[in-house]
Amino acid sequence: MSRHKVLTLWNEEQLNEEETRILRTPCGETPVPFDAATTKAIRALRDSFLEWEDAAGLAAPQIGISRRIIAFRSRNFDDKDPATRKEDYEILINPRITQKRGEPVVAEEGCLSCPDIRVEISRYPEIKVRAYDLEGRKVSRRYLDFAARVVQHEMDHLDGKLIVDYDGSVFIPKKRQNFFEKFFQEE
Repeated sequence: MSRHKVLTLWNEEQLNEEETRILRTPCGETPVPFDAATTKAIRALRDSFLEWEDAAGLAAPQIGISRRIIAFRSRNFDDKDPATRKEDYEILINPRITQKRGEPVVAEEGCLSCPDIRVEISRYPEIKVRAYDLEGRKVSRRYLDFAARVVQHEMDHLDGKLIVDYDGSVFIPKKRQNFFEKFFQEE
């Protein structure tokens, strides 16, 4: 099985204008009950997510599918093995945050669509989400701490928002400093 391409804002040399346009476009609702195209999109996202063992989550627009679908690791984050056991990851269709609790916590985040950088982002430590599961059933789930952060990050993708849109400190490797200077200059 070949690795699915994850769209990125930039590559080693330049900005990816077409991929950026796709990543920046908010997704529409996914039809429920699921049609054949939706089932195919869910399968593509799941397969792609499982191929990226270093990914905590992946959203459909990151692989070029403009659907409100996210896949993420929901438990056993410290395991050395990738999240290939069904009980360790979840897929949510049309997720919607219905409740946010606690004082937002600042932490560094990376993103497959924004390679080489990390950004400090403030997120709620507890959220409640309504969505559809893989069988098309309505579900309501509560996520805490790291899982809550991952879900909020992936849901940002569904609205065309990326880690570079946050005001937190940006961490760039020295070897890429010149490339990124033009994107993150002080105003």
